[in-house]
Amino acid sequence: MKIVLITVGKTSTPYIATAVDDYVKRINRYCPMEVVTIPDIKAAKGLTEQLQKQREGQAILSLLQGGDQVVLLDERGKELTSRELSAEIDRRMVLGLKRLVYVVGGPYGFSQDVYSRADAKLSLSRMTFTHEMVRLFFAEQIYRAMTIMRGEPYHHD
Repeated sequence: MKIVLITVGKTSTPYIATAVDDYVKRINRYCPMEVVTIPDIKAAKGLTEQLQKQREGQAILSLLQGGDQVVLLDERGKELTSRELSAEIDRRMVLGLKRLVYVVGGPYGFSQDVYSRADAKLSLSRMTFTHEMVRLFFAEQIYRAMTIMRGEPYHHD
C-alpha cells in the first residue's frame, strides 16, 4: 500500500519542511509514502472563500484515483490515539488497499465536492494548528504508526 499526503500550498518554513522530509524518508523504509503539494491559488486575495475552496477542491480531486481511500484531516473529524491510527492503517494494508490518501486542505478548508469524495475525516486535535504544523505532526504520527505495527520501541504508552 502507498500512503499519499496531499497538501495545499508549499511548506515555506525551512525547519518544518526538513522535518517533514525526514519523517517521509523514515516512513518509506516501511511502506511507500509521498507528499504531493498543490500550489497556492494565484490571485486568491481577489477570490471569495467559496471560490478558493472550489479551485483547491478541483485540484485535489484531479489527483485522486478510483480505488483511493480518502481521509481528510479536518477539525470535525474523528480523533484517534496513535495506536488506533496504527490499527486503521494496518487494517487497510491487510485489505490490500493500493493507495491511502490523506488530505490537508487550504486555509478555508475543503469544498463540498471534496467532502463528498472523502471516505473519512480525521482530527489531529480539537486545537487549531497552522497547515505547516499539521503536515509535520501528521508525518510523525504516520511514522509512529509504522513503528507500532512493527513493535519497535519508538512509541511508549
